[in-house]
Amino acid sequence: MNQIQWYPGHMAKAKRLVTEKLPLVDIVYELLDARIPYSSANPMLQKIIENKPRLVILNKADLADPRVTSDFISYFRDRSVYAYAVNSLTGNPLPEIIRLTKEILTDLTAKEKAKGMKSRPFRGMVLGIPNVGKSQFINKLAGKNKTKTGNIPGMTRTQTFLKAGSDLILLDNPGILWPKFEDQQVGMNLALVGSIKETTYDIESVARFGLEFLVRRYPERLKTRYELDQDQLASLSDLVDAIGKRRGCLLPGGEIDIERVYNLFLYDFRNQMFGPMSLERVETDV
Repeated sequence: MNQIQWYPGHMAKAKRLVTEKLPLVDIVYELLDARIPYSSANPMLQKIIENKPRLVILNKADLADPRVTSDFISYFRDRSVYAYAVNSLTGNPLPEIIRLTKEILTDLTAKEKAKGMKSRPFRGMVLGIPNVGKSQFINKLAGKNKTKTGNIPGMTRTQTFLKAGSDLILLDNPGILWPKFEDQQVGMNLALVGSIKETTYDIESVARFGLEFLVRRYPERLKTRYELDQDQLASLSDLVDAIGKRRGCLLPGGEIDIERVYNLFLYDFRNQMFGPMSLERVETDV
């Protein structure tokens, strides 16, 4: 499995900014990709956050297997960590986010009230790796597109404060990856869902990783998408050849254009052509 690393200089700066701003907030909203909750959790952030109250947001829940997401919600709650599944593109998560925030910060509210302090909006910091949907999440809560959003990893470079209703003020931060992936499967998962720039990894390796995953976990969806028979899933080379023939990925002379097949598959995967799926499950050791 090819080594995958991506740690641009602005991420080191973002780490410093998070550390400096953390004392100003009451709670951290840690966004994870619901499809890869383990791989999208930055272990470096855990050290920075320390004892700060935390709400885990399983974002892009519409792209994940709902049964698996439900298992992860239970997994976090069993470990006394609040967790909530969100689709940032539709719905209105703000009321539930506010409710959970108030519940998590009950002790803080009581202490401030005992000191005679007036009621105030809670201050939350939004953290997560690149392309996990932080800006979309904030825009949904704030009700206006005040932050720069997009599907390009590393788009948010500066910190931004936004008001979300009357009860919450949000602090956005650039996405932060960690300097080294101890488990290269983590790197593969991040690359497959598009959280790492394509220039930093081998497309063939990631595509093969994704195809093998679908054969193992969601073979029927793979067969349906490319109109395949079960015997065409027998080996990766047979599978690539079959997809190439079905989709006309051919070179002069009829030879399969393997690179084109890999790019086609990655495009389909990242545009949800296989339906909602989860790359990781609670029992996965990642």
